[in-house]
Amino acid sequence: MNKLDSNLVANSFAQAGFDLVDSPIDADVVLVNTCSVRGHAEERVMSLLGHLKHIKKTRKELVVAVFGCMAQRCKDALLKHEVVNIVCGPLQIPELVNLVNNALDHTKKQKSVSENIRHKPLPQDLVGLDDFEQNNDSAENSLPAQAFVRVMHGCDNFCSYCVVPYVRGPEVSRPPEKIIEQIKKLADTGAKQITLLGQTVNSYSYNGASFADLLYDVSKIDGIEWIKFVTCYPKNFDERIFQAMVDLPKVCRYLHIPAQSGSDRILKAMNRHYTADEYLAILDRARQIVPDIAIAGDFIVGFCGETDEDFQKSAELIRKAQYKNSFIFKYSTRPGTRADEKLIDDVPMEIKKQRNIELLAVQEKVSEEWNKSFIGKTVKVLVEGVSKKSHLDGVDNEKLPQLIGRTAGDCIVVFDGAADLAGGFADVKITRASALTLFGQAAD
Repeated sequence: MNKLDSNLVANSFAQAGFDLVDSPIDADVVLVNTCSVRGHAEERVMSLLGHLKHIKKTRKELVVAVFGCMAQRCKDALLKHEVVNIVCGPLQIPELVNLVNNALDHTKKQKSVSENIRHKPLPQDLVGLDDFEQNNDSAENSLPAQAFVRVMHGCDNFCSYCVVPYVRGPEVSRPPEKIIEQIKKLADTGAKQITLLGQTVNSYSYNGASFADLLYDVSKIDGIEWIKFVTCYPKNFDERIFQAMVDLPKVCRYLHIPAQSGSDRILKAMNRHYTADEYLAILDRARQIVPDIAIAGDFIVGFCGETDEDFQKSAELIRKAQYKNSFIFKYSTRPGTRADEKLIDDVPMEIKKQRNIELLAVQEKVSEEWNKSFIGKTVKVLVEGVSKKSHLDGVDNEKLPQLIGRTAGDCIVVFDGAADLAGGFADVKITRASALTLFGQAAD
């Protein structure tokens, strides 16, 4: 979501005549996109504002605009920061250019946020957001031939630990014709892979059209070769999504479906509305319909009241789920959430850190076995570019750089090849594997 928002905002400023610079020291305007999902993300923003404070001592005319989820959550408190000129919520990013131009003309502070974020946006606001995405989305980002397309805004699940419903607003699905129009435009500008985005994409619904229906429609667009989507919520799962993976060659056989915990007691405290067995039943059904599907999960360690027994149940779920990989995080209290108001963050940080390390180790073993199954096979890879860590992995052919790409199942692959392969597909024979990476040679 944040990568998409950053891309949209950057393109809107480019269209308005602004040029990107390499350093805040050289800038007239600094735009800070923010996240509130974890406390560490907000701490990084405050650290950056502290750095900008030193620059602004000699560059008093510098305009600093903070936008995104933290801007929506903190509102006036953030606007009071001596460095900040503009605070702009995620639903108001189409206004950023005008806000900045106003700030360049005078020094008055400005705020544009949703005063009641849980009210559904007005129809005219949704049209404005759709037009903004349509006009400013681009396949010309850091990953060639790839683009993100938002299919819905907000979330209605209210997991007790999560701030998203309070900063992104209620769940609202975009009209399918707007999504299709946007993807066609991206295909015309060179996009080959589209990732459909939503807090819970599997709950997409617009005038009777489901997310599975949307997949069938998107697959008809010429030029798009791979369709991915994130993220799914493991409740009331529409099995037609799995069938779409079977029926539609363009839909990648990859499913990101967060579990968050393997303990039913903790899942209930998290307000997740399913049990560990119900979660695993979804994975079983996915593999029955799509035997070669790659599945990734999310876990939070150290949630309020989590015991050693609860933690071991998360480790066991990872083993049973046989994830390709998992994203594992230490719990941090988010202000305004139900967990913040009603539960006690009683797991010491040292225990959270230790459980994080242990769960990563469990997942590493599972991932390594998963990746080893690819040795000797040839996989299709969308090449992202030259690997930034080629010196760590060792280049087999010194005449060619080491490239990095991903399979349809989101496996990372590195191999030697010409740099101009970036943005295209390549067949790679896998020769070795680690827990995080497949290594191979370009197939003849």
